[in-house]
Amino acid sequence: MIDYIQLLLLGGIAGFTIFIGLPVALISANQGLKNFLNAIATGILVFILFDVLEYAWEDTEHAFEAQVDLNAFIFLLIMATGLAIGLIGIALYQSKFMTIKDKPVVDLASNAEGTIKKIGMSPSRLSLMIAIGIGAHNLSEGLAIGQSFAQSNITLALLLIVGFGLHNATEGFGIVAPLVGENKPSISQLVKLGLIGGGPTFIGTLVGSFWVSDYLYVFFLALAAGALIYVILLMNHMSGKKVSIPLTMTGIFIGLMAGFGTDLIITLAGA
Repeated sequence: MIDYIQLLLLGGIAGFTIFIGLPVALISANQGLKNFLNAIATGILVFILFDVLEYAWEDTEHAFEAQVDLNAFIFLLIMATGLAIGLIGIALYQSKFMTIKDKPVVDLASNAEGTIKKIGMSPSRLSLMIAIGIGAHNLSEGLAIGQSFAQSNITLALLLIVGFGLHNATEGFGIVAPLVGENKPSISQLVKLGLIGGGPTFIGTLVGSFWVSDYLYVFFLALAAGALIYVILLMNHMSGKKVSIPLTMTGIFIGLMAGFGTDLIITLAGA
């Protein structure tokens, strides 16, 4: 069993594990290893996704079992809204604010006709936008953690903390990916990116623990589930085309087993 101070501490740790992946910008990263680690993270996320959706749907299903009335449909609407915001909302945010928009420019140093090049925001700016996007969905994860604690569902709160902590450890790779191969970023720049991407997990944990509401509980879980779906697809897209399918499936299997193992340990611990 954990108390409130421990919850906030663990919520902060779950967010700041994002710093684990940031130093990859300072070294030469092996693409095969990164793809394998992403596959492991994907397996963990798939497990957590179904577990979170199970808890979110449980309250909605109970509302319909009790009585098919306005309250039951409110639960259903709230769950759908949370999923939509967590999935579609972040996707729209990415397409509007995080996509490099190409525009033609004339390279005056080339031949007379000019050469059309593709340009966009700087790697540093792109990393910042990715950190902001990741921070937005980490806020929803923190809210789900805090709301689970407020609902006295300690098992789910711990599972979310461990799962999102493991997940956030891989997000650092995504944040600094545009910086790999460029000029090495400063330590202060990496700290800034880590705070923007991971800090909202702690903030969400704090805010979500202030009150108990079945509606907010379902909403936060659905929001986190939508964000998880988005991140799973994003990580798969970032792996690129040159991936080893057997190695990827092995990584996903390891991730799934890690998810079941984590859940089993928490259950046996009596949390």
